[in-house]
Amino acid sequence: MTTSDSVQQDMFTVLHGQPAPVVTRWTYTATDPFAVTLAVRTRQDRWVEWLVARDLVVEALSGPAGYGDIRMSPQLVQGYDVVEIEIRSTDGRAVLEVDRDLLRHFVESSAELVPLGEESDVLDLDRVIEQITQSCEG
Repeated sequence: MTTSDSVQQDMFTVLHGQPAPVVTRWTYTATDPFAVTLAVRTRQDRWVEWLVARDLVVEALSGPAGYGDIRMSPQLVQGYDVVEIEIRSTDGRAVLEVDRDLLRHFVESSAELVPLGEESDVLDLDRVIEQITQSCEG
């Protein structure tokens, strides 16, 4: 689904070691141009969300990207062209595999809203930091 300021795409995703796919929801909004929300639907029909840098998703389409809690890399798994997403937390880790063409389509749709490299034209980070700093000085 694409609106004038957001893109949302649901994808079936393989959770490493599980026989049935899970649903992930990828969301991009022009009001937060540097980030993508990755949500995973649980068996209890809840959504668990991670905020991911859009640059990380873009980089993962062509090579390994990320460090820390979220890492992504393109892989060929049993003949399927996927992006492997490793998510770590204090509770453990999960490895997801999403179709690379679907993820590329999502990135291209987000770039129609805010072209890659032009995020700062939409959101002035220096101004946001200044506002936060001033609110803390109280």
